[in-house]
Amino acid sequence: MTAFAALHHRPGRPLLLPNAWDHASAAALSAAGYTAIGTTSLGVAAAAGLPDGAAATRAETVRLARRLGRDGFLLSVDAESGFSDDPEEVAALAVELAQAGAVGVNLEDGRADGTLAPSAVHAAKIAAVKAAAPGLFVNARTDTYWAGSRDPGPETVRRLEAYQRAGADGVFVPGLADPVAIAGLVGRLAVPLNILWTPTGPSFVELAALGVARVSLGSLLYRSALAAAVATAAAVAAGGAVGPVPGYAEIQALSGE
Repeated sequence: MTAFAALHHRPGRPLLLPNAWDHASAAALSAAGYTAIGTTSLGVAAAAGLPDGAAATRAETVRLARRLGRDGFLLSVDAESGFSDDPEEVAALAVELAQAGAVGVNLEDGRADGTLAPSAVHAAKIAAVKAAAPGLFVNARTDTYWAGSRDPGPETVRRLEAYQRAGADGVFVPGLADPVAIAGLVGRLAVPLNILWTPTGPSFVELAALGVARVSLGSLLYRSALAAAVATAAAVAAGGAVGPVPGYAEIQALSGE
C-alpha cells in the first residue's frame, strides 16, 4: 500500500483533500500542513480560459502535474474522463502523470453534455490505467447524482461495483449528500468511498462518522478565491476595510526558487 493509499484506510479519520489550481495555491496549502493535495479540473480549465469536462485541458493538466509533482506533497490529479474514450490513450496519460510525480488520479464517467459514459467504457479505462501504472491510486468517479435521474441509487451501485471489479482503488460520488445512502454505500463497497463536501450536506465530522474515507473540496477553494477577489475590489471601491492578506514577500516565497 502506498503512502497515499494508506491515507484512505484510517477508520474514523477521512482524508480531507483540498484542491489546487496552480503552483501558488498548492504551495500555500502545503505550507498550511496538507500532505496530500488534489487538483481541480474546473480551476485548471477556467484559469486557462477553457471549458471544464470537455477534454480540452490535457496539456494544461499534464503541465501542472509536472510542476506540482516535484513539490514534496502527495499529488492527486483530476483528469476529467482521461481526455479520451480510448483506454490506451487514457493509460498513456496515467503514465505521464505518474512520471511527473502524481500518486493518484481522478477519472469521471460524466460527459460534457450531462450524460454518462457507458460503465463498460469507464471500467476499461480504469483497467488500462491500473495495468500501465499500477502504483497510481485510481479514484473512479461516477456522476450519477449529477445526471438528473430521479432515483440514481441503483445505477450508482451498479457502476461502482463495475469500477471496483476493474481495479479502482477508491470510488467517488459527487452530489451524494444523504447520510443513509452514504452509509449504505460504505457498507457494501470493498474500496474507500470519496464524497464531495458541500455547504448543505453532512459536515466533515458527520462524514467521518458515516465511514467516508476521503472528503474532497473540488472547485470550492477556486470559486472562493474568485469571490474573495471580487469582494476585495468592491470593498476598496466603497472605501471599506480589507481583511488580512498575505504580503508580497510571503507569496514570493511560495515560488520555491
